[in-house]
Amino acid sequence: MSITMQTPLASLLRADIAGFAPYTPIVPLDILAARLGIPQTDLIKLDANENPYGPTAATRAALASLASEDSARTHVALYPDPDSTTLRHAIGQHLGQSLERILCGNGSDELIDLLMRATITPGAVVVDATPTFGMYAYSTHLYQGKYVEVPRTSSFGLDIEQMRTAIREHHAKIVIVAAPNNPTGNPLTKAELLALLELPIIVVSDEAYAEFSGISFLDLIDDHPNLVVLRTFSKWAGLAGLRIGYGVMHESLAAELRKIKAPYTVNIAADVAATTAIRDFATMQPLLTQICHDRDAFAAQLTRFGCEVHPSVANFLLVRTPIAATIVRDELMKAGILIRYFPKPRLADCIRISIGTSAQHERVLDVMESIFAQNKGK
Repeated sequence: MSITMQTPLASLLRADIAGFAPYTPIVPLDILAARLGIPQTDLIKLDANENPYGPTAATRAALASLASEDSARTHVALYPDPDSTTLRHAIGQHLGQSLERILCGNGSDELIDLLMRATITPGAVVVDATPTFGMYAYSTHLYQGKYVEVPRTSSFGLDIEQMRTAIREHHAKIVIVAAPNNPTGNPLTKAELLALLELPIIVVSDEAYAEFSGISFLDLIDDHPNLVVLRTFSKWAGLAGLRIGYGVMHESLAAELRKIKAPYTVNIAADVAATTAIRDFATMQPLLTQICHDRDAFAAQLTRFGCEVHPSVANFLLVRTPIAATIVRDELMKAGILIRYFPKPRLADCIRISIGTSAQHERVLDVMESIFAQNKGK
């Protein structure tokens, strides 16, 4: 016998959820292929800054080993290490950081969430430099915080004085800066970061693309316990589908975050793959160098088509096209080429293209040349 609930569900939920703007993720390949009527294998996916070459052979072998009968029984069937001890040891050895400073999570998104959960109460302020990665605003709003945007300069650098003013005026708890910035690709400078670290605030340097830029601020943690550096295996290691990231911070802050982190958020496949990947970094390094080389060559070719390409030290390019960006996006999609478009201020006339293989770039350039010719003046 069922009982009809008389109380409307909406009255049981947080009132602010009704006006909450969800994060807009990319559409899965199989679903998009069905919509477009194009075989999934024919799609060129350049919309999420993933590694087009995938994980190394050693990483693939480590994942395959989990399918053996013994490993399935002794690893897959059991809960993973909630502290990711082996993985943290491997990361620490790779970066020259102590185990106590490293916290692993379900993508670096979980680390952002943990920082928000530890600091943001309703009305507390997070300061950010926009345009930038949308998860920062999303996570702030999730915890009913106030997200204060400081517009970036004309070259998408930080307006440090305005950021410092906003932090002081709003008594902000956290400032997050992507290093390099997504979707613009420009680096964060040490001087900019140090200017923020002087303030009594947690400063997050999101280094999701550090393996491409070659720039990191891990060495500042010793003198600045308010610094948190975030990293991910989604971009350089080809493990986006396994959702694995980590944060490096002063051991005192890591200890506090560990108290509120849910156990078992890093599954055994992600743990094994990431541990192997970080130990096999030397094998991946030449491919990362190739991606950066292809990025610069691709940028030069796009410029010859009349595009304005913003300088990038990441594995993607922000491109202002000579015709409406929405037309370019739609026509590329019809051809099975997926790129990213952001209908936001200062980005609405641009597309973001992830760096793929040279063969993929040739296909993109052929299609874009045709699009520009057919839509000249639009």
